Amino acid sequence: MVHIWDCGAGQLRELGSVSTESSGYDEAVDRGGAWETPAVAWHPHEPQLMVAGEGRVVRWSPAGPADLNGPPRTACYRSLAFSPDGRTLWATPSSGDEDNPWDSSDVLDPVSGAVGSGPRWDTGIAEHPGGGLVATLRSDQGATYVLFARVDHETAPAAAMRVLRRALILDVDGYETPVFSADGRHLAVRGNAYDNSLEVFAFPSLRRVLATTLGEPSPGYPYPQEWLDGMRAWSRQNIAFGARPGVLWVGTPTGTLIEVDLETETAAVHDVPAGSPVSGLGSTAAGELVVAGTGGDLVLLPVRSDSPKIRGPHSDTARAAVTAFLDATSEVPEVPEGDDLENHLVVTDGTRTWESDDLATVDTATAADPTWLRLRAAVNNARDQGN
Repeated sequence: MVHIWDCGAGQLRELGSVSTESSGYDEAVDRGGAWETPAVAWHPHEPQLMVAGEGRVVRWSPAGPADLNGPPRTACYRSLAFSPDGRTLWATPSSGDEDNPWDSSDVLDPVSGAVGSGPRWDTGIAEHPGGGLVATLRSDQGATYVLFARVDHETAPAAAMRVLRRALILDVDGYETPVFSADGRHLAVRGNAYDNSLEVFAFPSLRRVLATTLGEPSPGYPYPQEWLDGMRAWSRQNIAFGARPGVLWVGTPTGTLIEVDLETETAAVHDVPAGSPVSGLGSTAAGELVVAGTGGDLVLLPVRSDSPKIRGPHSDTARAAVTAFLDATSEVPEVPEGDDLENHLVVTDGTRTWESDDLATVDTATAADPTWLRLRAAVNNARDQGN
């Protein structure tokens, strides 16, 4: 069930809900799978929410919910996103490829219901507040790429994501949708399948400014039960940028919020009124924090400060960040069948940068290097010895 709330005038008021008739917890476990929450996407300009469950996409508006025509009943979307102009709905995995659904995505026209094919992405799409640029994930068990793509109207329809060569590379998989700060100068990524990691990168430089593990780091397999319990205690949707530049908020299992000032490298802890463990954290367009607790509580928190605030999207600072990023890279050419996207990327982990040729020849790595780099070196060494 997805609940929709009005948060105007500093108050929370429930407007309605959408049921996707998805399997409950027990039914999903009985089928041997994991229970999935419905995928959701807000329209960028209208009070319209898309909700995807098992074989359905429901459009909610103040007039009520209605099924979206077009997606086949076999569709099982895990992520949805509107294009920045609101005329196209992106959905993944593909409903048209039964054998390899994650190799592509669906492009839907919400008006006609027409379904087309789009590029591969797998975990949410975040629009940069400067406009014309989005970030998404392309995950694999060994490594995850944070891909950036142009979506402006100048040379192609906004429905087309034109992937750029500059990309972030993260260790292993299991990450959440990236989160941009209101001024567009920072990008935060939460996740990792084996650790409760949190990384923040400066934008447009992609320099890593924060890397930490929430809770105890992974002790290695087999995992002790107490460590698994600690992993589950931390919500994966527990970070948000407010209206103040350079400040990231983190919700904790102890019912507090940590205010991280990325500029001064300081942190402060604040109690949440309800006091229950934080199960979700977000921010409104005005920069207020919305905190969900495991006790079923939902709290709207205004953040008071004398610091300057960024008002609305597409500020001069955010637009300048997008321009600088685009000037420093280029679009990936159409990748021929059988070729890999990574052969056309320039990737960074926030501290080092690798051209595609570098990764094809790297043959040394230490225990301090990320897993993906050690695997790459081992594969290259095996290939060279075979030759």
